[in-house]
Amino acid sequence: VQLQASGGGLVQAGGSLRLSCAASGRTFSSYTLGWFRQAPRKEQEFVARISRDGTTYYADSMKGRFTISRDNARNTVYLQTNILKPEDTAVYSCAATRRFAVPRESDYDYWGQGTQVTVSS
Repeated sequence: VQLQASGGGLVQAGGSLRLSCAASGRTFSSYTLGWFRQAPRKEQEFVARISRDGTTYYADSMKGRFTISRDNARNTVYLQTNILKPEDTAVYSCAATRRFAVPRESDYDYWGQGTQVTVSS
């Protein structure tokens, strides 16, 4: 599976962006998909995931602001980011695994190149 994230950009605090991650392959619906982010000089952190049955899970700091969804017909997973804050500035990446419904970060098998999100104050 190859993954490619897009949709990042420069936005003012309080604004929104919709990130997309397009995947190759014919078995997209069987994957658990996750979004991660890495800010400058910080470790990568989990953002959200969506299992093959549509169950979602979010990091506490993203709950109520971010929404993950998937469109299996388009082989795409989305991350709607709202009420963005300067501390949300990071490179956002998507990842996929078929082995686990509730994967840890190290359980993801496929990673895509990220998309930069910059939030100005």
